[in-house]
Amino acid sequence: MPEAIHLDDYRRVVPPQTIDLLRRLAGRVRGRSLLHVNSTRVGGGVAEMLSRYVPLFEELGVPVRWDVISGAEEFFRVTKSLHNALQGQEQAFTAEMLAAYLETNRENAARLHLDSDVVIIHDPQPAALIVFTRRPASAGTGREGGRWIWRCHIDASRPQRRAWAFLRQFVTRYDGAIFSLPEFAQQLPIPQYLIHPSIDPLSEKNRDLTAEEVAAALDRLGVPRDKPILLQVSRFDRFKDPVGVINAYRLVKKHDDCRLVLAGGPADDDPEGAQVLAEVMAAAQGDADIHILVLPPAAHYEVNALQRAASIIVQKSTREGFGLTVAEGMWKGKPVIGGHAGGITEQIIEGVTGYTVTSVEGCAYRVRYLLHNPALASQMGHHGREYVRERFLITRDLAEHLALMVTLLHA
Repeated sequence: MPEAIHLDDYRRVVPPQTIDLLRRLAGRVRGRSLLHVNSTRVGGGVAEMLSRYVPLFEELGVPVRWDVISGAEEFFRVTKSLHNALQGQEQAFTAEMLAAYLETNRENAARLHLDSDVVIIHDPQPAALIVFTRRPASAGTGREGGRWIWRCHIDASRPQRRAWAFLRQFVTRYDGAIFSLPEFAQQLPIPQYLIHPSIDPLSEKNRDLTAEEVAAALDRLGVPRDKPILLQVSRFDRFKDPVGVINAYRLVKKHDDCRLVLAGGPADDDPEGAQVLAEVMAAAQGDADIHILVLPPAAHYEVNALQRAASIIVQKSTREGFGLTVAEGMWKGKPVIGGHAGGITEQIIEGVTGYTVTSVEGCAYRVRYLLHNPALASQMGHHGREYVRERFLITRDLAEHLALMVTLLHA
């Protein structure tokens, strides 16, 4: 960012009294420490959110650290399989794979400084850290030195049974679990909390841009603005269905001239990305109006410009934890067409801020409908921005984290 962002800067974009509420909540836990642990500092929504949480928590007087587990390629192949299995895809797990997962968590537990008043462990990769830290308190749930929470960002509504049974033995040791949607919650003997992920309206990815800035960014990316742009921004992941987006675009293209931009990048903890990207490149071959942009993790400005230049934002996921690219698109005043999956259905109000679809044909139909009804598309974009303002900004997310800390530390 050109300048440091401070809490008071948000007053011009968030609902009234939001910042005052944050300061009052922070006063209840000021001086108590918070630790986040996940699997990567770059790539993916979790890393992006954490990069914005940390300075704001610090400004509120809550000492916060963000640590990342490390591991060999084999570890991340195992955790990718766990990720896919928790989202319902059948996977095979050998005893050697699970042993490698446990050994990597044990090594990281010895390396990381895990003492904090509240420790939030994100997703399956570091979930077993709790086994290798200090002995559980006598009650059998709390941890000596702090309260531990496991946060699940993925769609665990219908997990593969064996994968969930393996992970559950660690999750039940925590003091609580956070899920992004009620339907993701599981039968657990610990408290469960609902916290929606969020976007930062003042970050480089979401701040206002001038028309000149948008045009210059697209020129650098080699994306002409001579026809409507359909855009999907996501990691190259099969659950994001980029090939399905290409097929939907081809149906639209038979009747309406437009461009398709698929923009994404790698994540350190996703070894399948290169293979999916190769499949996408093959599917797009021969069409000069399909632009596949492989962007570095820090290309937030470019993503912002693409979203503002797009006529329609697409997020055709078949499974989705939450899908914050939907909120990002709506914040830019764009109608969004998303897969009927996970948190996408929580963000899109059907027929008001966009549409959800379950097929390639349905996606193409909704794209054509919006291209032929620009006034409706504009109205949807306006409604979407206000919906995001009320429900999916980082200030609401911070307030719910602070309220959770108050609950945990004053119970």
